[in-house]
Amino acid sequence: MTSYCDYVNSHPEDEYNRIYHDTQYGFPLKDDNALFERLMLEVNQAGLSWITILKKADNFHRAYSGFDIDKIASYGKRDVARLLSDAGIIRNKLKVNAAIENAQRIVVLRGEFGSFQGWLDAHHALSLEDWVKLFRKTFVFTGGEIVREFLVSTGYLAGAHDRGCPIYQKVAALRPAWMR
Repeated sequence: MTSYCDYVNSHPEDEYNRIYHDTQYGFPLKDDNALFERLMLEVNQAGLSWITILKKADNFHRAYSGFDIDKIASYGKRDVARLLSDAGIIRNKLKVNAAIENAQRIVVLRGEFGSFQGWLDAHHALSLEDWVKLFRKTFVFTGGEIVREFLVSTGYLAGAHDRGCPIYQKVAALRPAWMR
């Protein structure tokens, strides 16, 4: 018998988490902007519940130019003020500034690795501890829990789904062989 992961089972009335679990959590991402979006949603979740972020995800996508890395890397003071006045997102100056700074850092990484995904792939198979050290050295506002959830949610670390979960095999089938 298959059953959903404990987290989903513990939130049976929560459609936001169920949809995220069934369609996004642990699924490998290849697009740099999608990877950046997931990282920034994890950054914004710090200190808050994930359901808060899921409910605001569309607002984040709109407010942050579809998470276009190049656009966000060029944000200035006017954009910061716009974001800090947007009630549809998390209005935290440290988190807003982290999005801009991290976008700028990804632009630099692309020069060496071709893409954010290329940078992630080049470091794949690190331990969680080493991933956290690398993220802290490379980005801002990326503590251990943020890094762990980002890597699990994008398939770079195992643990998104229990083996008995019906989504487990879907996710496993989508991961490249070298990531298994």
